[in-house]
Amino acid sequence: MKTELAEPVNYQLCLGDQLLNLNDSLDKQVSLRFAGKIVCIHCGRATKKSFSQGYCYPCFISLAQCDMCIMKPETCHYEKGTCREPAWGEEFCYQTHYVYLANSSGIKVGITRQTQIPTRWIDQGAVQALPILKVKSRHISGVAEIALAKLVSDKTSWQKMLKNENEPIDLIAKRDELIEQCQEVFTEITRRFGDQAIEYLPDQQAIKIHYPVIRYPAKVTSFNLDKNPNVSGVLQGIKGQYLLLDTGVINIRKYTGYECEFVPDSGG
Repeated sequence: MKTELAEPVNYQLCLGDQLLNLNDSLDKQVSLRFAGKIVCIHCGRATKKSFSQGYCYPCFISLAQCDMCIMKPETCHYEKGTCREPAWGEEFCYQTHYVYLANSSGIKVGITRQTQIPTRWIDQGAVQALPILKVKSRHISGVAEIALAKLVSDKTSWQKMLKNENEPIDLIAKRDELIEQCQEVFTEITRRFGDQAIEYLPDQQAIKIHYPVIRYPAKVTSFNLDKNPNVSGVLQGIKGQYLLLDTGVINIRKYTGYECEFVPDSGG
């Protein structure tokens, strides 16, 4: 789903070349039907199974964007000469990244490219977010994140996020506390990667994100299109990359590359 930061977040469902405004379907009966065909989002070939949210197996094992270092950037092996696609790494990994704090199911630390703010926060269902460090590369952001993750979580509990189980957090106060605690590590990063490797962001303000949700689920039951190709119910909300129906929830991003039909209530 494409997102736009608004009050509340505006969601559009991508179906081929079509963009459907999902906010208009709130509190209406909707249906999502999987046609049984999956195509790789990179090469376009048909595949029986989707890997890493949209790739066929050959692309999954060959593309740099599917390598383990994308999930664990502190393990970047570009300098060893073993990057799957050096040109891709130079374009996407060796660019400005931000280390941030967010509140999705409680406080967490994360990283994102400059171009993915605020999309990354919305996709995680964060209700608050604050950039705390600006760094020169994805690798450096991963090293900084590892240090911070010893003090706060680097994971989101998607069940708690969907239930909206979180309390407001003073992210600025938490930022100052964490930076002080990690100062020794950050000093070592600048020693290794140069004085410009890390830029502190003391003037950044936390943002609040509101989602188009009428009712949060008391119990989270997840749909699986591979087991049941037909999903229907009243759309009660949209948060992160999830549709919240009165019959269950579905992670739309998980089914990237699946050929589906979305049927909103015509109102007739």
